[in-house]
Amino acid sequence: MKYLSIDWLEALNTVLQSSEVMKSVAANHSIAVTQLITDSPDGDVLYHLSVRDGSASIGPGAAVDEDVRLEQSYDTAVSVATGRANTQELFVNGSIRIHGNVTKLIASEPVFAALDAVFEAVRPQVDYN
Repeated sequence: MKYLSIDWLEALNTVLQSSEVMKSVAANHSIAVTQLITDSPDGDVLYHLSVRDGSASIGPGAAVDEDVRLEQSYDTAVSVATGRANTQELFVNGSIRIHGNVTKLIASEPVFAALDAVFEAVRPQVDYN
């Protein structure tokens, strides 16, 4: 499946919904994040992660009640998605721009740690070209 496609989002969401770790983390965290990926082969792409009321979901478009928006180029997003780049370094050097509640983003680190396994499970099926 193609990176950033609807099929990719649906595959991520399926794995996310079945993740016991994510369910546990979602019971103690609440955050809505919109990802804006610029300059992809299909133009700009917007998708979201929502963790609220003990559940989590990923889908197309902006997050309802967005807490944080992350903006990055397609090349940066691919380097993160394939594990070739250190996300923290990309934040520091400005390759990933943060808009919104940074404090809430930092406090939600366990959400993103659990999300790593979701992306890892889908990664072998994804075409990043």
